[in-house]
Amino acid sequence: MPSLLFKCIPFIHPKPHPSPLSLVTAMSTKTKTRLRGVVFDMDGTLTVPVIDFSSMYKAVLGETEYRRIRQENPSGIDILHLIESWSPDEQRKANEIILDFERLGRERLQIMPGAAELCGFLDSKKIRFATECVLAWSIREVMIWSDRRGLITRNVKEAVDLYHQRFEIVFSPALSREFRPYKPDPAPLLHICSTWDVQPNEVMMVGDSLKDDVACGKRAGAFTCLLDEKGRYCSADFTELDLEPDFKVASLAEVHSLLETTFDLMP
Repeated sequence: MPSLLFKCIPFIHPKPHPSPLSLVTAMSTKTKTRLRGVVFDMDGTLTVPVIDFSSMYKAVLGETEYRRIRQENPSGIDILHLIESWSPDEQRKANEIILDFERLGRERLQIMPGAAELCGFLDSKKIRFATECVLAWSIREVMIWSDRRGLITRNVKEAVDLYHQRFEIVFSPALSREFRPYKPDPAPLLHICSTWDVQPNEVMMVGDSLKDDVACGKRAGAFTCLLDEKGRYCSADFTELDLEPDFKVASLAEVHSLLETTFDLMP
């Protein structure tokens, strides 16, 4: 699998949040907090979930091994890190299976309801926002969009390129899994903060995964917003993983409302 080497990622020392925040459903505040950037996950956040991850894991691991690992990791399987310890031949076969599932996902790619409206709102505020991918457009286009939005994903570059082309919404920086290390490591989020020249505590990470997106944001020192459309997560999950998001929402429309009412959005 091709890789992009980032020889030096400046480390930004995260500053603590001005005050601890509860979930959005229980939050009340009088003073708006400054926010200069929003970083999005892609699959399941900016796009409608279409990849059957359970079937993919079973295809890679086998039914018996999948059940065993799933029992040991009730919060979810990190298949990318898991196969890194395998032999080169085993990794090659596993990656071929993963890529096949991702190709099927690209064929059924759908934008998440509210994504276009949310991006338009952020554009109107001149705020930076990012997603998980590697931007493959011209240098001039990167320059045009670099002050507006970005992304971080564990999917491949081809998926991000397709999102840009099909929905005409461009994110920059956009880091895919070709950027190493990937989520839940905070490196991609810290890289985006460094590129924007902002502190992590001036940025929010939005995603649908507690163990990947929220963990990445927390480790970087950013605000975190968990998109939980179907109510998969509860307080017990937060306690078990010691990962409580600052906010929990059920739609991107709620993210829009949260940003507008709670934060002072600044470029």
